[in-house]
Amino acid sequence: MTAAPNVYDAEPIPAEARAEIDRLLASGDLFRYTRPQDAPVALLEQEFAALLGAKYALAVSSCSAALFLSLKALNLPHEARVLIPAFTFAAVPSAVVHADCVPVLVEVGENYRINMGDFAGKLDGSIKAVLISHMRGHTSDMDTIMALCTAHNVPLIEDAAHSLGTTWHNRQIGTLGKIGCFSFQSYKLVNAGEGGILITDDPDLLARAVIMSGAYEENWQKHQGLAEHFAKWQNHLPLYNLRMQNLSAAVIRPQLPLVASRVSQGLANHDYVAGLLNACPVLTVPKPLSPEARAPDSIQFNLPQDWTDAQALGFQTRAMADGVKVQIFGLSQGNARAYWNWKFLAPQPDLPQTRKMLMRAADMRLPARLTCADLDYIASTLIKAAMITAQAPLAAK
Repeated sequence: MTAAPNVYDAEPIPAEARAEIDRLLASGDLFRYTRPQDAPVALLEQEFAALLGAKYALAVSSCSAALFLSLKALNLPHEARVLIPAFTFAAVPSAVVHADCVPVLVEVGENYRINMGDFAGKLDGSIKAVLISHMRGHTSDMDTIMALCTAHNVPLIEDAAHSLGTTWHNRQIGTLGKIGCFSFQSYKLVNAGEGGILITDDPDLLARAVIMSGAYEENWQKHQGLAEHFAKWQNHLPLYNLRMQNLSAAVIRPQLPLVASRVSQGLANHDYVAGLLNACPVLTVPKPLSPEARAPDSIQFNLPQDWTDAQALGFQTRAMADGVKVQIFGLSQGNARAYWNWKFLAPQPDLPQTRKMLMRAADMRLPARLTCADLDYIASTLIKAAMITAQAPLAAK
């Protein structure tokens, strides 16, 4: 019997990183501000900004830290209302709460993208910022979102944790808003275990974020030469100490030249499996929007809405019995992507469209390193589990 592929190993660390890691460990030079210039973190910031076509970058401890600093850098009022998608990871509303703001959840449809009618209706005078989460790499209608944000004079932050390498009308996701935030957590396209980075073209936003990230005293001088922007904020902003350290940068930097190939292979893998699943009469992989060129490292697909919870869980159990681990967002106990599990928020209005989607949306990793044989095994296992479930006696319903 063919063994099920391992989809949970993270992307490997290139051999080129090892010599730099050994050097750093031997020297003890781990703090980003020890050197007067050209520390590994500083070099990463320059290289990542160039890769994305942004003017500035700030590397920090996580994408959550980047989101938090982005909100703080916007200098929003206390308890500012921030519009976010209801389909995202719990870290996103957590960052909003941590920044002393109030999340306002927007409906998301069966294609995993924002319901633009609900978005437009909720983007009223009370909203002070919009934080778009490109959840699992699915891009919503950014043309309409950007136009509405401009019309309402509301700043836009992009949570691009899952979208490094994705483009919208050939523009890099993360460069469409005032600030874009990315993740280097192990299950992302670039693997550092933990880590994040924000990019912006606004020097004042960068200066505020740099100082609050922990550039105490005059360590801001070791960032790009924007002295007039940094100096006016020194000692006027709190320090949250969310810096990245040099070992993380040493792990990340050799992976940046691999981004393009990982994007290409990840998209090919996704589209191959999507084609097989869409040929199954009971599974549906939503299509991307036309301006979007995706960079997926996972796949999401919908089970029939007329299945019961028991049927959906039965499908999940059958797939897992053959070694293919798949989760149904709304039926996985305590899932951090199901908004009703965000108990730290104040009670929210009902979001029936998002709830309906989450209760039948299935999710699994599909890393770029998988072979064609791996992909065939995954797709055939999912299809077999789905067809057995669909053909079960009606009494099972």
